[in-house]
Amino acid sequence: MRYAKSTACALGAGAAFALLGAVRTQGRQKKLAGQVVLITGGSRGFGLALALEFASLQCHIALCARDTSELDRAQEILARAGHSVFTVTCDISERDEVMAMVKAVNLHYGRIDILVNNAGEIMVSPFENLAITDFERAMEVMFWGTLHTTLAVLPLMKARGQGRIVNITSIGGKVSVPHLLSYSCAKAAAVAFSNGLRNEVRRFGINVTTIVPGLMRTGSYVNAYFKGNHRTEAKWFGAASSLPLLSLNAERAARLAVKAVCAGKSEAVLGTPAQILLQAQTLLPGLTADVLRVSNALLPTEGPNHSMRIGRDLEGLQGSLYHLLTTLGKRAGQRLNQPA
Repeated sequence: MRYAKSTACALGAGAAFALLGAVRTQGRQKKLAGQVVLITGGSRGFGLALALEFASLQCHIALCARDTSELDRAQEILARAGHSVFTVTCDISERDEVMAMVKAVNLHYGRIDILVNNAGEIMVSPFENLAITDFERAMEVMFWGTLHTTLAVLPLMKARGQGRIVNITSIGGKVSVPHLLSYSCAKAAAVAFSNGLRNEVRRFGINVTTIVPGLMRTGSYVNAYFKGNHRTEAKWFGAASSLPLLSLNAERAARLAVKAVCAGKSEAVLGTPAQILLQAQTLLPGLTADVLRVSNALLPTEGPNHSMRIGRDLEGLQGSLYHLLTTLGKRAGQRLNQPA
């Protein structure tokens, strides 16, 4: 009898949570339905996961990326899910291309309600192997690219007296971690820009949300650039980006991000590991520095200076420990249009 009662209570609680989740989803759908969302770097990875999440809430989607064939495949993935999308090939580090892209999206839909600055590149390398050009490239994409698209969209939003700008940054922009220094520097600049922008454009009816994800299972490690001991760097980064205790499911991260946007939050840190790291940095900065220093000692030392996308080559290591550790990452990559 007691077992029957406890089972009934558990089922009732589960049904209540499911109902609450459905009500919240309907609320977000009602709030965002019909909105035009422009996502940079939207052809694969987290950008594509965001596109699918916004589309499921009946938003109109526009995607830009540098690779036309990737955009075509992303369009097919969205079409199979029952969603239409407008795509534009664009390198956001080039201001003229950004202006033309925003103009094309605005002409197609008549407005842009939500801009999601998501495009990024990852360089994994010891500091000794990084060149000035590596820092310049990171800033071109993840800071200047964010600035270019924002400057292009802001006049349209100000004219309408409303809009949302969503900046996808990284926990690396809050806590700089070893072997991701150029990436962390660019993301830190994006965090500062996003937080300051929110304070200055709110009076125009424009809301800015800073999304701070930790590692996510998007399969994007195959597109990362590596310097130094290429294979070893690629192996530790691919595994860390795939393990469930260290990384966050991309689709869940997209739901959390859209929820934060819908709620008008100023900032959302995604994933328990990222939240723990940020709290540790805030409360125990000395201890956090010691832990990161030890972590750095365990990582590969310097090597050749040329960069490689060796993560794609490692996908052929069938039956290896690396292949096992990156299983979830590979599955995410298959869902989210990452090259095999």
